Amino acid sequence: MVIFQKRVADLTELALDRFVARARRAAGLEGTVNVLLTSSAEMKSLNRRFRGKDKPTDVLSFPSEPDAQKKFAGEIAISAEIAAQNARGLGHSPGEEVKILVLHGILHLRGYDHECDNGQMAKREKQLRARLHLPLGLIARALIERTTTERGTTGRASTSAARRKR
Repeated sequence: MVIFQKRVADLTELALDRFVARARRAAGLEGTVNVLLTSSAEMKSLNRRFRGKDKPTDVLSFPSEPDAQKKFAGEIAISAEIAAQNARGLGHSPGEEVKILVLHGILHLRGYDHECDNGQMAKREKQLRARLHLPLGLIARALIERTTTERGTTGRASTSAARRKR
């Protein structure tokens, strides 16, 4: 199920629902996934409540209880505002950015954790982005950003790839 509390200019509920189903199948995730597109204020509230971080983030994933995963995989919350801002900065549509965030969230629901998996999630995200015809993903952006920062140049604001709930 897809819930639009905030609209994204070039994305319908039906199109996003279809993408979620394709991405879920491509990632090998069993069970349904609920997606909430909401405001940055709501994401800040969720981030504070569930992660103890008092700031908005682009995407949060909430896995279901292990005994329910066959039917219900979990939930993903996305900031429509941050997605639109990132899309503008990266030169693609807000709809594509939401799909990138959905894919990232689905991989977390599948059990991947880029903070401690030695690149497994990054590799899988890259494979699935190509298969689903999506532009550069969150982990790849974070790696580019980190490299740019280490070289002493200024990069854009963080995409918050390291701030996901598993």
